[in-house]
Amino acid sequence: MIKAVLFDMDGILYDSEAWYMKGTVAQMRAYGYTGPQEKIYAVIGTTMAGTFDILYDLLDHKISKEQLAADNDRYFLVDHPLNYRSIMFEGVPEQLNRLKSHGLKLACCSSSPEKTILDSLDAMGIRSCFDFVESGENVPQAKPAPDIYLLAMKALGCTSEECIVYEDSKAGIEAGIRAGCYTIAREDKRFNQDQSEASLIVRDIQGMADAVLKENK
Repeated sequence: MIKAVLFDMDGILYDSEAWYMKGTVAQMRAYGYTGPQEKIYAVIGTTMAGTFDILYDLLDHKISKEQLAADNDRYFLVDHPLNYRSIMFEGVPEQLNRLKSHGLKLACCSSSPEKTILDSLDAMGIRSCFDFVESGENVPQAKPAPDIYLLAMKALGCTSEECIVYEDSKAGIEAGIRAGCYTIAREDKRFNQDQSEASLIVRDIQGMADAVLKENK
């Protein structure tokens, strides 16, 4: 029986990936990066430290990681702030409450900074739905390592056989699989994410919830 669903956040609870990618590509072009933008998509699912490592390498180390971090904060937090509620996927609050009403525990396990996670969950009005919330920046190894999902399972008192992981990125799917969990992907073909290793690919959160509740019948 499934006892818990472990959620990623970006690209799962809200459609932030397009916003992040548009801004990151624009920044990279301003730095003089002329390579294919598909290589920039590798940052999806990583921590901020992982993101800056990738961008630093793509820029041939010509822009420091400190400068990348400062410019990133200015672009996304000051010049182009995001309204999380406006990009929340349709049906998210309803399906979270549906899962809760069937006795499932929920965790939010994101690679984003902890403050971003908490601020966005509060803005969407869904923070109270989650029994456990954690950032990949607070575990020894970020996704695709399974650390954050293993921590969530321990906190919720569940085994891997009792948990579903809901992800979208290649790194996140790999983390769920390495944690030993049945891993469901939200289909997204926009950013070259390889979702082929997922146990199941669904269109949206309702499809995921339907699959979980069907398993428990």
